[in-house]
Amino acid sequence: MSDHLHTSNERQRIGDHTLSRGGPDVVAVGGGYGLSTTLRAARLFAGRVTGVVSVADDGGSSGRLRKAFGIPAPGDLRRCLVALAEPNSVWAEAFEHRFAASELEGHPLGNIVLAGLAETLGSFGAAIDEALHLLGGVGRVFPATVDPVTLMAQYKRSAGIAGQQISVFGTVEGEVRVGSTLGLTSVAVVPSDPQVPDGALSAIRDADVICIGPGSLFTSVLAVLAVPRIGAAISAAKGRKVYIANLGEQHPETTGFDVAMHVDALGAHGVEIDVIVHDPERVSLGDIGTIRTLAAPLSNQSGRLHDPVLLADALKRLL
Repeated sequence: MSDHLHTSNERQRIGDHTLSRGGPDVVAVGGGYGLSTTLRAARLFAGRVTGVVSVADDGGSSGRLRKAFGIPAPGDLRRCLVALAEPNSVWAEAFEHRFAASELEGHPLGNIVLAGLAETLGSFGAAIDEALHLLGGVGRVFPATVDPVTLMAQYKRSAGIAGQQISVFGTVEGEVRVGSTLGLTSVAVVPSDPQVPDGALSAIRDADVICIGPGSLFTSVLAVLAVPRIGAAISAAKGRKVYIANLGEQHPETTGFDVAMHVDALGAHGVEIDVIVHDPERVSLGDIGTIRTLAAPLSNQSGRLHDPVLLADALKRLL
């Protein structure tokens, strides 16, 4: 499917407007619940907010729909659209409704709406914009790639053979399998240089702040940064690059990782961080060298997820 081109009137209609007068232009990159939380935080202080979202998921509802219709995975995009929706929107609640019976079992309504809009409008980008308009949302949301991609990963682990410990190297394919693999070292996408929406690249170029994470390091965050044109755009961008650290390890994807190991992985994929935002009560920082850090309480009452209001307060301190 081709990327969708927008006139100035269309951009205004879908919510590409000032959120907080004088606020910064914020781009958030990643996937999953982490990215949607960052978008919820950014809309509390940003003048403009854009999400650039991983679409490599090949499991669950997203995997079924991308296989059936040849579209990028819609699940993380749906979460981001809901994060930017009009407060108390009935449509936002409906988008998250997950069917529990028949052929629709396991599908959230929003995923099906995106698939239907893509077929109706002939463009997945247009479907996202129309869905955001339906939700009364603000900002913009872009898929990391125009077409579906497959996530590939390299791993390294130790194994005992004939009484000796040796290093075993291997490759694993598909986001679901990557996320369940121990000893991951790097990821890439197939095809190797997919088309990226022009709007995503221009948003990164113009951003004052680029928020990376939180989220699954290899299957959400690096799944976006490994797209060559996005990684290059972030690396060249003048905006401040902020890494929002996770609240703990994710097994087995980042077993044994501290924040410094996350940042090293970002650097190995071509993205250098300017500031790390972390919760010192929840995660070990490690040796991050001279990178600036901002320590702040970030977790919600469960201790497992970031609180959007606390995250917004921390990010505003960087301005």
